[in-house]
Amino acid sequence: MNRDWIEKIHLQVLDLPVIKDILLVPAWTPVQIMNAIIAFTWAVYIWETYLSYRQFKIYKNTRSIPPELAGVIDQTTFNKSRLYNLDKSKFNLICSLYDQLFQTAVLVFGGIPFLWSISGRVTNYFGYGREHEVTHTVAFALIGAFITTIIDLPWSLYSTFVIEERHGFNKETLGFFFKDRIKKFIVMQAIALPILACIIHIVKIGGDYFFIILWAFCVALSLILMTVYADYIAPMFDKFTPLPEGDLRTRIEELAKSIKFPLKKLYVVEGSKRSAHSNAYFYGFYKNKRIVLFDTLMEDYTPLNKNENELKGDKDEKENNHQKTGCNNDEILAVLAHELGHWKLNHVLKNLVIVQVNLFLCFSVSPSLFFSVTETQKSYRKTKIFSNSGCF
Repeated sequence: MNRDWIEKIHLQVLDLPVIKDILLVPAWTPVQIMNAIIAFTWAVYIWETYLSYRQFKIYKNTRSIPPELAGVIDQTTFNKSRLYNLDKSKFNLICSLYDQLFQTAVLVFGGIPFLWSISGRVTNYFGYGREHEVTHTVAFALIGAFITTIIDLPWSLYSTFVIEERHGFNKETLGFFFKDRIKKFIVMQAIALPILACIIHIVKIGGDYFFIILWAFCVALSLILMTVYADYIAPMFDKFTPLPEGDLRTRIEELAKSIKFPLKKLYVVEGSKRSAHSNAYFYGFYKNKRIVLFDTLMEDYTPLNKNENELKGDKDEKENNHQKTGCNNDEILAVLAHELGHWKLNHVLKNLVIVQVNLFLCFSVSPSLFFSVTETQKSYRKTKIFSNSGCF
C-alpha cells in the first residue's frame, strides 16, 4: 500500500477543525482525557435517561387503548402489555443508573490500572514477563470479562426470574439459566480473545499507520462473523430445524419471490425453551439468504425434535390454561414483511457502512491522541529533570 496515499488520508482526517482543536492543540494529559470521557458518558447517559423517562411516563399514564389501536387490540391484552413494559422500563432506569455509577467509579478510582496490575501478576506467575504484552492484554480482558459477568449476574437473574416470570414469558429453569450463561461465556471468550490478540499484534507491528491495517482487519472480521454466526455459533445454543412443507412455507416462498428476495433456506429455531417471546429474522450475503422463525411465533407449529408424548403434553397444557399462543399465517407474513422491508431498503448494508466509517474515524484519530499524551508526558519528564538539576 502506498505510504503517501495513507499519509494523505490521515492528514485530511486530522485537518478537520473539530479533531484538530480537540486532539492537537493543546496536547491533552491523561487526566484531561479521563475527565473528558467521564463528562461525555454522563452527557450521553443524561440524554438517554431523559428519553427513557419520557417513555416510562407514557407507559404509566396511558391506561386506555389509543385511538390508533382501537379494534386492533383488546383492553386485556393492552393492559398486560402496558404493565410489562412499565416494569421493564422501571428496571432499565435503575439498571442504567447503576451501570453509569459503576463505570464512573472504575475510572475515578483507578479500576482499570488496578486490573492491569492484577493481570500482570497472573501472567508473571506463569512465566510471562513485561515483554509478553499480548498475553498480558488477553489475561486483562479475560479477568475483566469474568468480573463483569459476575457483577451483572444479579441483574440478569432479576430480569429473568422476576420480571419475565411475573408476566409469563420466562421458560428457563435456574439450572438451564446458569448452564446457558456459562456456555455463552466460554464461547464468547474463545472467539474474542484470539481476535484481541490479533488486534494487539497489528498495533505493535503496524507502524505509524497501523490503524489502516487494523480497520481492514475489523471489516473483514465483521463480514466473516456475520456469515458464520448463524450457521456455526447460534446452533451451539439453540436447535434449528427446517420449516416443514405446508401452507406457511409456500406463502413465505411466494412472498420472497414477489420482491425478488433470494431465499435459499427456511428454518425454525427452538426459542420456546427460553422465552415465550417470538421473533423472525433473516441473514446471509448476496444470493444466499435464509429466514429464521421462532417456534413461539407460530400457533400450530409441530416441532420436528419432539415425540408424540411431548407434543400431547404441550397441547394439554395450552388447553388447560385456555391459552392461545403464536400467530396465524397472515400475521406471520406481516411480521416477515417488516423484516424483508429492511432488506428491500438496504438498512443492513447502510448500518454496516455507517459502523465501518465510524470505526475508521475512531482508529484514525487514536494515534494522534496517543501522540498528544506521549508528548505531554515527555515534556513533563524534561521539566522534572531540569527542575531537579536546578535549572528552575
